[in-house]
Amino acid sequence: MPILGSTSAGRYPRTISIEYLVVAGGGGGGGNGGPGGGGGGGYRTGTLGVVVGSTSTITIGGGGARGVDASGSNGGASVFGSISSAGGGGGGRGTDAGLAGNSGGSGGGGGWTNGGGVPAGGAGNTPSTSPSQGNNGGSGGINAGGGGGGAGGGGGAAALGGFGSPGGGGAGSESSITGTAVTRARGGNGSTSSSNRAANSGDGGYGGPGAPGYVGGSGFVAIRYSDTLPAATSTTGSPSISTAGGYRIYAWNGSGSITI
Repeated sequence: MPILGSTSAGRYPRTISIEYLVVAGGGGGGGNGGPGGGGGGGYRTGTLGVVVGSTSTITIGGGGARGVDASGSNGGASVFGSISSAGGGGGGRGTDAGLAGNSGGSGGGGGWTNGGGVPAGGAGNTPSTSPSQGNNGGSGGINAGGGGGGAGGGGGAAALGGFGSPGGGGAGSESSITGTAVTRARGGNGSTSSSNRAANSGDGGYGGPGAPGYVGGSGFVAIRYSDTLPAATSTTGSPSISTAGGYRIYAWNGSGSITI
């Protein structure tokens, strides 16, 4: 990648172009029978100019707590420098009246209701980013738990489904920034009697088949830049470091920093 900055009378700083992927923690699934699935964590990717010699801080958002006879909690935000992705919204609790899903990077699904209306899915892309970091959650309904919305680029809001055929979570988005294609930030299914899937980074938790739901997946941050440029002078947080396809790649599952 080109060096974006220029020298003037031999002065620096230089700025290099960094490609980033910032995925927030997924929302927790709701509980109490017929709850909504958690929304996928906010998913942001793009390029950013970073001044050589400066330090960028990385924050990895935790997955949202599962609801126990309650709605799920929102996931935590993930951050790389000035780029922040919002945690996924928690899934709504299933009750006779039903509770709406929480808003977040992607919205949580609404809980079931015994004829008491249509509990809304939470709003995605909250707070708003361009491009969008996520989608809306699916609505609940009579004996139905709506699935959490998928992450940005992952398709529309999740489908409505019955208690025995839960609303499916949004599809999430695939990235090859680490050199391997991985889908992250999927929405969680609405109430399901099956075991929770193994959570990828940023996945929303499933709504639970009984009192408790399932936790959301924790966040993830990765960056890469041309391997013709020097390696980072320091890192913290024990990132995975590799080279592939002409890039230096740094990936974090825990909070840390990098100085390039």
